[in-house]
Amino acid sequence: MLSSLTMTRTRHTTPRFQLRLVAAKDVVLGPGKADLLEAIEHTGSISSASRELGMSYKKGWQLIDTMNRHLPAPVVETRTGGSERGGAYLTPLGEEVLMRYRALQQRLDPQTCREARELLALLETTPETPS
Repeated sequence: MLSSLTMTRTRHTTPRFQLRLVAAKDVVLGPGKADLLEAIEHTGSISSASRELGMSYKKGWQLIDTMNRHLPAPVVETRTGGSERGGAYLTPLGEEVLMRYRALQQRLDPQTCREARELLALLETTPETPS
């Protein structure tokens, strides 16, 4: 089901690690999706979480749908009932996925991971140019 675990560098001013879980052609979990899960966890709302992250409600739902399609059970579920009883919440699987993703991020943090620090140092080393 889940085909690979990759780290990629995208458009950043300095090199850094980004942990992404990829299945087929979809990023099942990455930094943005983890941030969305965290925001849903503390706001209790897909709309509020999306707004907090500067994305549309539709985009938030698309990210959730991608995770829900690839994992064995939904990571986010919703309740109807308006502002008093409605909203969204992480399922037990959603909580576990977020916890494990954040744990892997911590293990790869260059502050604590010698290998990550050394690999990034290789990118910072520039060859000397002749004068």
